[in-house]
Amino acid sequence: MKWKFVLALLTTCAILMSMSYTMLIPFLPMYLIQDLGVKQADVDMWSGAIFAVTFLVSGIMAPIWGALADKKSRKLMAIRAGFCLAITYLLGGLVSNPWELFGVRIVQGLSAGLWPALLAIISAESPKLKLGFCMGVMQGGMTAGGVLGPLFGGLLADQFGMRSAFFIAAGALFLITLALVFFIKEKPRVPDPNAKPVRIWDFSLLKIPAVKRMLICAGVVQLTILLQQPVMPLYVAELQGSMDRIVLVSGIVFSITGVSGVLASPVWGIMGQNIGYRPVLYLSLLGAGILGVIQVIPNSLEWFTGWRFIGGLAFAGIFPAINAVLTVSTSANDKGRVFGLSYLAQQLGAVFGPIIGGAMAAWFSYKFIIGLSGFILLPLVLYLYLKRPASSEGSGTTLT
Repeated sequence: MKWKFVLALLTTCAILMSMSYTMLIPFLPMYLIQDLGVKQADVDMWSGAIFAVTFLVSGIMAPIWGALADKKSRKLMAIRAGFCLAITYLLGGLVSNPWELFGVRIVQGLSAGLWPALLAIISAESPKLKLGFCMGVMQGGMTAGGVLGPLFGGLLADQFGMRSAFFIAAGALFLITLALVFFIKEKPRVPDPNAKPVRIWDFSLLKIPAVKRMLICAGVVQLTILLQQPVMPLYVAELQGSMDRIVLVSGIVFSITGVSGVLASPVWGIMGQNIGYRPVLYLSLLGAGILGVIQVIPNSLEWFTGWRFIGGLAFAGIFPAINAVLTVSTSANDKGRVFGLSYLAQQLGAVFGPIIGGAMAAWFSYKFIIGLSGFILLPLVLYLYLKRPASSEGSGTTLT
């Protein structure tokens, strides 16, 4: 199968998957209040619990699904995840109380693993010299879905109600599943006589120093993203001087980095192929950290939004570089496991980020918290640089 067709198909799947998630999550509190009868005083508790439980369960399950993908079939694991997620979104639109939605979100966490499976498939199908470009395009697709999702979700909720958004998301995920069934042809595995038997819960890949560093990096970066999420609407209100249309305005401000990310991700991927994935990771982390601090210096909403757009151009190179390093650092038979572990690291960051950000809001200003989310990246890039391996990532050899 031609790698360009596979890349186009999987990127489309990534866009639909990301849209399905982000078209619902920003409006979850309103769904709880308007459709499920949750009191205003209790909505924060329910929102936090319903958010966190899926992150936690899916993070725990990701290494298991990754190991099964390596042992059985990556295509089969992607189909499993797509079909099960479609069912959970359908059920999410049928629930009648918050406890039922909480249960659906647990099942949704158990069903997760579609994104790691898509990454494992494209890493196996893409030519070595096109790996960076493919990872950049895939990440750009995810980012594009994250930008378009809230827009479509808001329009659907406004015209047809929140439940319709769940049903549309279920339909999109079902289309993903059908596309994977009919159009993805998995290559036969080449047995490795020296490979150890795949265990379902196996962390042996952490013995590879490059993998361990990338997992730390992925978890910390995801934490910085979610660290600012609880306070972003309030900081935007502070900058504009009112709460007028705060949901719309803060959504635009938060998503603006996604717009720049769509533009920059493929460019960073191509740079990774030319100068090496490790230097690209250092540059993007350094740029994102510096610009993340600079963005809180102006006291104007317009300038803050502009700096976030510029910062998004730098931030867009981080995850494609991480995914490329993970790919060249592991054998062909370990792709499912390594991306499962990466997903676990990111989910842990997604769980702890909002908790830490929300707790810090009681002691520090919103400006400090948002600036801190950028500053954290600076010691991270220093750690990665000092621990860098001697071998070249651009060669495609296994890193230590």
